Amino acid sequence: MNASLGLLQVMKEIRRSRSIMVSGGILVFVAALAVIGPFVSPHSYLTTDFDGRFIGPTLSNFHLFGTDDLGRDLFVRSLLGGRITLLVAIVASIVSLVIGVAYGAVAGYVGGRIDAVMMRAVDALYALPFIFLVILLMVVFERNFLLIFVAIGAINWLDMARIVRGQTISLKQREFIDAAKIIGVPAWRIIFRHITPNLLGVVVVYVTLTIPQAVLVESFLSFLGLGIQEPQTSLGALVNGGVSQMEQAPYLLLIPALLLAAILLCFNFLGDGLRDVLDPRQESA
Repeated sequence: MNASLGLLQVMKEIRRSRSIMVSGGILVFVAALAVIGPFVSPHSYLTTDFDGRFIGPTLSNFHLFGTDDLGRDLFVRSLLGGRITLLVAIVASIVSLVIGVAYGAVAGYVGGRIDAVMMRAVDALYALPFIFLVILLMVVFERNFLLIFVAIGAINWLDMARIVRGQTISLKQREFIDAAKIIGVPAWRIIFRHITPNLLGVVVVYVTLTIPQAVLVESFLSFLGLGIQEPQTSLGALVNGGVSQMEQAPYLLLIPALLLAAILLCFNFLGDGLRDVLDPRQESA
């Protein structure tokens, strides 16, 4: 049975999936390079050199990606931007995961009027313009680095809540839930000790598919100038800066844009691969 698939079998299936291994390997490599690269590079992301402006990609002086309009090394700034973009996306996804799983599991298990009220609140939030709410939060509470995590994650949980609610409604009909009720296990413990662990497969798959959405939102905000602020940077901010220099130095736009596209593609392939491996376990639930 698919439901009896053990952890070892899942790991074997993951290792057999070319999309998971290739995309996961690329993401690990990019993340490791983004963390280690700026420390081993001879250049700092803050160092300016007005005599070395708009140097194209070259091995000379280790300007592997060239320099920008202030003479700063684009290689280091791209790695820093990739690090911050990944960090924002992952932390925002964790925020949406915690809120969405808790909200959806409670609504699905309790049911009745409470479920109806909770899901109508989700519907009402769906009707509000997502990007507008994020921009409003950024304007009201100022453009704080940590606020970007919360702003994206706190609004990105709606889809997760709906998916978890549907899975919870299915799981609460299972025999092991009835047995827990009979022996007097409290409702909160049933939700978080018996139902939530059985949602792991679908939650993992959906988180990998929501990370690209968080990456795009962060990049869009940075592109508009509402995200990461100088001297820090992100891939969206680098793309924004590259647009203004596109004719004079096209590499300033192409390099961060290609890196951003590669990260998005890898997360999408990773999510598709995990869905192929874990979905059969959910079908039998």
